[in-house]
Amino acid sequence: NTKILYFFNCLLDGMHTIFNLMLDYALEYEIVDRNYARTFNLSDDIIKEKAEAKRQHIPFTDREMEILWANVNKVLYVDVVLIQCYSGWRPQELGLIEMDRVDLDNWEFTGGIKTDAGIDRLVPIHPRIRELVKQKYDEAIRLGSDYLINCIDSQRKNDIKMTYDKYNYRFERIRDTLKLNPEHRPHDPRKHFSTMAKKYKVDEYALKYIIGHKIEDITEKVYTQRDVNWLKEEIEKIV
Repeated sequence: NTKILYFFNCLLDGMHTIFNLMLDYALEYEIVDRNYARTFNLSDDIIKEKAEAKRQHIPFTDREMEILWANVNKVLYVDVVLIQCYSGWRPQELGLIEMDRVDLDNWEFTGGIKTDAGIDRLVPIHPRIRELVKQKYDEAIRLGSDYLINCIDSQRKNDIKMTYDKYNYRFERIRDTLKLNPEHRPHDPRKHFSTMAKKYKVDEYALKYIIGHKIEDITEKVYTQRDVNWLKEEIEKIV
């Protein structure tokens, strides 16, 4: 099994390199306007996250959310967990949000991986996490990072990128330190967002747009034009 996984990883890396070079060439000659192959990662992180996503997920209880908010300035990365709880990003997506795709004037950030519906999706920044996102933005500027979320406790200054493994380690440390349900996993904040959205009756299609799920309804997918203000109104139903 280990040899098969190693072979599969090498194959994916090779494919990724080929697509990068092809699209770099196409970009240089203005055949395309962006190299989408460089917007996602086919590393072990993606494979691990896909496996983790298949596991059962549980939302946080009201008491657990109170504990998280009470420790936002006391325990490292609690702010990142809360950002995920109010935006629905997958763990790997959160770590790949680029600084130039964070719009603090309009309170929006753009990112996403994995599926056609998930790539390049705009997510409104919920009012409850705006200050947290602003702090992470300012922090990234101080670090000179291209990414919104960083490992500020990394021992190596050139290794601050938040990968899935790094996030998983820090998430579990938060969970255990704050004595949250030991069954919680890094995808649970995304589950929490979805659960809260349904509780507060966020429009079904708004939820799918935000979390990057495929929309099957042809009328909604093809013939209905939705604007950003509509998404903001829907996400702000969550309290």
